[in-house]
Amino acid sequence: MAFAPRITRYIAIDLGDRRTGLAVADSQTRVASPWKTLEVPIEHEGGEKLIREIERSILRDYASARALEIVVGLPLHLDGRESDRSKLARAFAERVGTRLERPVHLADERLTSKQADWAMGGSGLTHLQKKRRRDAIAAAALLQGFLDRESTDSGHDQNEERAHPNDADSQTQGD
Repeated sequence: MAFAPRITRYIAIDLGDRRTGLAVADSQTRVASPWKTLEVPIEHEGGEKLIREIERSILRDYASARALEIVVGLPLHLDGRESDRSKLARAFAERVGTRLERPVHLADERLTSKQADWAMGGSGLTHLQKKRRRDAIAAAALLQGFLDRESTDSGHDQNEERAHPNDADSQTQGD
């Protein structure tokens, strides 16, 4: 009897000050797609409101996913150094992993917003329509980059880390 391979669903989070983009992919197709944009400021209730909205969205649309992992964008400078926002992203990733009890990966998000802008460049969308879609498209670019690197790397490099509170192998830089 042949068993179907375990399919892992990935949810990417592209944190923003006012809007957070979400994207989705799975381990079978390995194609990231924009999912939604949450219009919740990250500082609202210390980030708790945003975490609740992410959790609610996942439970509503992907509750049946048996294997689900989260990918959070790690803001880096163009030269690869961590930015001031890297610490915020790391802390947020840890909180999301704890809340959802899922593995969380940190992935390089350099130029993902620019990729989103380029993708919408000749779309004919209005400025407001582009603004509403930008964060989810950036999350898809982040997730696609993560999936592409994951399929070619045997391990995690310095810009892709696991951050799960229940994973003994998880470490973040500076620990």
